[in-house]
Amino acid sequence: AMAGEGSTFRLRCSLLGHGQDVRGLTRGLFPEGGFVSVSRDRTARLWAPDGLNRGFTEMHCMSGHSNFVSCVCIIPPSDLYPRGLIATGGNDHNICIFTVDNPAPLYVLKGHKNTVCSLSSGKFGTLLSGSWDTTAKVWLNDRCMMTLQGHTAAIWAVKILPEQGLMLTGSADKTIKLWKAGRCERTFTGHEDCVRGLAILSEMEFLSCANDASVRRWQISGECLQVYYGHTNYIYSISVFPRCKDFVTTGEDRSLRIWKQGECAQTIRLPAQSVWCCCVLDNGDIVVGASDGIIRVFTESLERTASAEEIQAFENELAQASIDPKTGDLGDINADDLPGREHLKDPGTRDGQTRLIKDNGKVEAYQWSVSEGRWIKIGDVVGSSGATQQTSGKVLFEGKEYDYVFTIDVNENGPSYKLPYNITDDPWLTAYNFLQKNDLNPMFLDQVAKFIMDNTKGQTLLSTSNQFSDPFTGAGRYVPGSSSGLSTIPGADPFTGAGRYVPGSASNAVTPVGGVDPFTGMGAYQSAAAKVENIYFPKKDAVTFDQANPTQILGKLKELNGSAAEEHKLTEDDLIILEKLLSATCNTSAETPTAQQLQTLWRAVNWPEDIVFPALDILRLSVRHPTVNENFCSEKEHFQFIILLLKFLNPKGKQANQLLALRALCNCFVSHAGQKLMMEQRDEIMTQAIETKSGNNKNIHIALATLTLNYAVCLHKVNNVEGKAQCLSVISTVMEVVQDLEAIFRLLVALGTLISDDTNAVQLAKSLGVDSQIKKYASVSEPAKVKECCRFVLSLL
Repeated sequence: AMAGEGSTFRLRCSLLGHGQDVRGLTRGLFPEGGFVSVSRDRTARLWAPDGLNRGFTEMHCMSGHSNFVSCVCIIPPSDLYPRGLIATGGNDHNICIFTVDNPAPLYVLKGHKNTVCSLSSGKFGTLLSGSWDTTAKVWLNDRCMMTLQGHTAAIWAVKILPEQGLMLTGSADKTIKLWKAGRCERTFTGHEDCVRGLAILSEMEFLSCANDASVRRWQISGECLQVYYGHTNYIYSISVFPRCKDFVTTGEDRSLRIWKQGECAQTIRLPAQSVWCCCVLDNGDIVVGASDGIIRVFTESLERTASAEEIQAFENELAQASIDPKTGDLGDINADDLPGREHLKDPGTRDGQTRLIKDNGKVEAYQWSVSEGRWIKIGDVVGSSGATQQTSGKVLFEGKEYDYVFTIDVNENGPSYKLPYNITDDPWLTAYNFLQKNDLNPMFLDQVAKFIMDNTKGQTLLSTSNQFSDPFTGAGRYVPGSSSGLSTIPGADPFTGAGRYVPGSASNAVTPVGGVDPFTGMGAYQSAAAKVENIYFPKKDAVTFDQANPTQILGKLKELNGSAAEEHKLTEDDLIILEKLLSATCNTSAETPTAQQLQTLWRAVNWPEDIVFPALDILRLSVRHPTVNENFCSEKEHFQFIILLLKFLNPKGKQANQLLALRALCNCFVSHAGQKLMMEQRDEIMTQAIETKSGNNKNIHIALATLTLNYAVCLHKVNNVEGKAQCLSVISTVMEVVQDLEAIFRLLVALGTLISDDTNAVQLAKSLGVDSQIKKYASVSEPAKVKECCRFVLSLL
C-alpha cells in the first residue's frame, strides 16, 4: 500500500515563531539544510534542522528594520565571510546585511526611496534589489554601483542570471526587463497584471508568476514558451526544484501548488488566506510562509513526514478555516448576498460609480464609465474569501500594497477618488496628503480623517513615526554618513584630488620606461623576448584629437558660407577673425584668442546642422586652448555649450557632427574648467554619447572610446563609485558593437585605468562579465599593444 506514496507532498512540520505574516523565505547555506524567514513582525529568523530529522529549531532572531521585512536572500561565501551573509529588505526602504551568527546587522544599505520588496545575489558579492520606487539597484559590498531605471511602477521581483552581467526585473507595470551591464536589453510583455515572482531555470530560460494567476516560461531571447494556469488568484511566489524544471507556486487562493512536467501535480490548501512565499530546500522539501505567521514544511520523504497526530491537527485547522470565510473585509457587504453577473445589465447613475458582483464564487468590482456607457472591471475584490485585517497588504494601488484602498466621493456629481491607507499611517496626515494630491478643499480634512478612523475601526498603531521625518516637508529623511549620495565634492579639485589621492599607492610612482607612447605609436616596440612592462594604464592624462589642417577647414567654411542662408552668412571680417582664432589655437601664432573671436565662433557653431561641421571642427581644435576652455566650460557659459554638443550626438543626426562633437568633448578634458564641467555633466554626456555606438562608424567608435578613456582617467583620481560603475557599463556595452582595434585598445586602457588600485571596481567588472568579453583580444597579433594591454587587464581580473 505504501508504493508510490513518496511522490506526494505531506506535512513535515509547522513552525511557530513569527508574530505576523511570513513574507519571505530563502534556503540557507549555513547551517546546512536550514533556511531564513522574514516577517511583518520586523524580524528575520534563521532555522536549522533538528537532530530528529523532522523539525527545525530557531537558531537566532535578527532585528534591524524599523518596519515590516518583506524579502530575504543569501549572499554566497567570500574569503571575508566564509559562511556567507544574509540580506533582508524592508518597508523602511533599507536593506540590512547580517552575518549568520549575529542578531544585529553588519551594515545597512540606504538609497531606495520606498519599500524594498525583492533581493537576489550574484557572484563576486553583488546584490540586486527591487523596490516600489520603480528602480532596481546593484550593490557591491556596502555601495550602490548602479540604478536600473525604466519600469513605470513598483518592481516586485528581481533575479541575477547565471550568465554574468545579466539581470531580470519584474514589475507592477506588467512587464519583465532583461538588463545587461546596467542597460535594458529587452522587455518581456504578456502578463496582464503585476508581475510578482521570478525563478531561473537555466542560463537560457526563466519563469515568472503574476497577479493574473498565471505562470509563464520564457526564453532569454524574448519568446514566451509556455503559460501555466491553475491558481484562481494572485500568485505571490515561485521556486524551482534543484536540478530539474519542476517548480512550486503559492498565492492568494490559500494554496501551494506543485508543478511537474508542466502540469499542476498537487494542490495543498493552507488554513491561511495569503500564502506569501515558498522556497525549496536542497533535499527537495518545500517551505511555505503565510499570513497566519506560521511556517510549514512539506516533504515527499516518508521518514520526514509528520506524525499522524500532527497531520490530523493540520487537517482540523484547515476544515475550520474553510467554514467561515466571511470576515467583514468589505465592510457590511455579505459576499453571499451579492447579485450575480446579471446585475451589470443595469446602467450606472454616474461616472466612477462602483458595483460588486459575485461570479463563480469570486467577488469582482466594476466601475461605470459614462463615456463608454458600460461597466469596466477594475479588479477582483481579493480578500472577499476571508482575509482578515491582520493579514493586510492585499489591496494594490498604483502597484503598491495597502491595508485599505477607499473610494471617496467628495460630492454627489463629481468624480470619486482613491485613498490608499495602511494601519501604520496617521489618519490625519493621510487625509491631508490625499486632499493635497487631488487638489481638494482642505476644509474636508476632519471629515476624511474621521471616515478613515471609522472605516478602519480605529486600527491604528501608536508608533506612527519610525522614519524620523517631518511629514510635511519630508525633512529629516536625510541620514548623514550614508554612502549612497557619494559625489565628488564640488570644492575639491577632482584632479589634484585635494587630499583625496592616496600618495604612495603604486599607481603614481611608475613612469613609462622605453619611451613608447602607445597612442601615437612613437618609438619602437621592444622584441617580445624582453619582459613586457605595463606602459598602458593607469593612464594619467586625457587623450586629445589634435590633428589639424587649418587651410582645408577654412576653405570648407568659406565654401559653405557662400551657400548659407542670409541670416547665417558670415562677413569677410568674420572669416578673418576665425582664421586668427585657428592660428592662435593651433600654436602657429603666440596670440591669445579674444572675446570677439569666441563670439564669432559661437555664431558659426549655431549654423544649421547640414553645414555646421567646419565650425564644429574649429571648436574642437580651439577648446584645447586654456582661454577658450575657460570661456566655454566656465560657470557662465557652460549650459548652452553642453546643450549644443549633446544636440549633435543624436544618432539620427549627421555622422560628421556626431564625430566632431565627441572629439570636442574629449578635448574639453585638457584644462581644469573642462574637466570640472565634464565630471559635473557626466551622467548626461555618457548617456547621450553611448547612443552614437549604433552607427558602425569606426572614427565615431574611436572618439567614443576616447571619451570613455578620458572619464576613466578622471575617475581613477577621485573615488566616485557611481561614476566608475557607469563608465564600466559603457565600456561593456560599447565592447559589444565595436570592431575597430584602435577603439578596442582605448576601451581596454580605460578599463585598466578604472580598475587599477580599486578592488570594488575589479569585482564590479567581473560581475558585469567584462573579463569574458575581452578574452578574445588577448590573442590579437597586430597591433601588439591590443594583446599586451588586454593581458594586463586580465591579470587584474
